[in-house]
Amino acid sequence: MAGNPSKNRKRPPAKKQKPRGNPEKAHVSRDPRKIEPATFRDWVGAARLRTLPLAFTPVLIGTGAAVLTTGELHWVIALACLVVAVSLQIGVNYANDYSDGVRGTDDHRVGPARLTASRRVKPRAVLTVALIFFLIAALAGLAIVIRTQQWWLLLVGALCLLAGWFYTGGKRPYGYYGLGELFVFVFFGLVATVGTTWVQALIIPQEAWFGGVAAGLLACAVLLANNLRDIDQDRLAGKRTLTVLIGKRATQWLFTLFVLGAFVIGVYLAVFYPIAWLTLMALLAGIPAILIVWTYRDPRELVVALALTSLTSIAYGAILFWAFVG
Repeated sequence: MAGNPSKNRKRPPAKKQKPRGNPEKAHVSRDPRKIEPATFRDWVGAARLRTLPLAFTPVLIGTGAAVLTTGELHWVIALACLVVAVSLQIGVNYANDYSDGVRGTDDHRVGPARLTASRRVKPRAVLTVALIFFLIAALAGLAIVIRTQQWWLLLVGALCLLAGWFYTGGKRPYGYYGLGELFVFVFFGLVATVGTTWVQALIIPQEAWFGGVAAGLLACAVLLANNLRDIDQDRLAGKRTLTVLIGKRATQWLFTLFVLGAFVIGVYLAVFYPIAWLTLMALLAGIPAILIVWTYRDPRELVVALALTSLTSIAYGAILFWAFVG
């Protein structure tokens, strides 16, 4: 019996189906076509507005100390100092977004998503924005130098820009080796406050030094809250912040000491300038921040602590300005 001839025929080899999409991108876990481009709101968020009060605080305190010394307000120079401080702060925030993003440090962050890490913006675009704000800070600083004829301040300005970039940029960023708080204290506390006083009064009274220490402590507290939120991801990414090095409990104590330390200085200054007693009102935001740092269960809660500490800083600076000029 011959059987069914149709079953004896050889079937033609099946055609290989072409893989859909670009085979070179098959290993990518996320489909780039599904990533929406960043909006204006995303760009504003990347500037980290919660940290911007830290730029106002040293300028307020430094200007107040200058008025206390000379009896007059050089508002143009003070405004230029504010432009330097704010532009440098924003530039550092975008530079951190770029540097941490290209290193992969922010791939699994707890806080708000970053532009570079989210792949919604090309890294070069974020870097360009950072450099633009650094340029604005440099130009405002140059204007101050020309106005005051204090040419040696060009070196100070260059050091500020380098400190801003190498916080997370370069091959060996100091922020990855537990030195972030030290540089923040020096540049966003002492240098910003004392520098603001110097360019307006050409003298540095002790009030500027005390105010600079207070501003630096509060700025460091904000950084501690940020790093405490990111402690787990930073540890995995190999980013050895001070918080990673000393641990959660020690960071909580250090945060508390930094916040309360600023108010100890405020109380000391109140002995000579009674209005400074009102700096204690800023504890209305500072105490809740301390409580959150000690009792949080979800790291996202530390975003609120960070914002409250920033508000504490600017309220403290505004009242101290009033105490000096009042």
